[in-house]
Amino acid sequence: MRNEYAADQGLSETDLAPDWHTQFDRWFAEAVAFPLPEPNAMVVATADAAGRPSGRTVLLKGYDPEGFVFYTNYDSRKGAEAAVNPWASLVFPWFPMQRQVVVSGQLERVDRAETEAYFASRPRGSQLGAWASAQSRVIPDRAALDDAYEAVAERFAGVERIPAPPHWGGLRVRPASVEFWQGRASRLHDRLRFRRTDGGDWVTERLAP
Repeated sequence: MRNEYAADQGLSETDLAPDWHTQFDRWFAEAVAFPLPEPNAMVVATADAAGRPSGRTVLLKGYDPEGFVFYTNYDSRKGAEAAVNPWASLVFPWFPMQRQVVVSGQLERVDRAETEAYFASRPRGSQLGAWASAQSRVIPDRAALDDAYEAVAERFAGVERIPAPPHWGGLRVRPASVEFWQGRASRLHDRLRFRRTDGGDWVTERLAP
């Protein structure tokens, strides 16, 4: 299966923003306006201490010049892997626009106050779900999950402000590189990358497709 990409699209150095987060602002706004169904959906790849990788799709919940933030159960597979191997990769697969953004960087936990503020903004059902689900653990059946949810709902009945679970919070990917990939005809795609040097400065470079 093969789709030919548009010949009249491209990404040149002269079109590129001066920094990765401004460029991401532009492309993310265009993805929202396109519209893509979930433009903040991204594939998060982590690896354990032995280098064995795992990946999953999660939702981006914030970004700024410091990095990209998502939330998870710290006892989940990705949370446990982040604790022993801080390197991760993100991929925003904006296929209908023939674009990708690929991020590589190090994971860190966000400040607890930031986690609490975000958790308070979640729908109540999602808050209860965070307490009920032992994410990534083996469970006997669906009924076990439903029963855990009902028990948590009863526990917090009448509680207006449900606190964030202590094992749940945000992870920030501090990028070492951010690549902007634009599909082109004949598989001669444009790949422009912002890369942080060992000295902490950022350089831009073009990669062969």
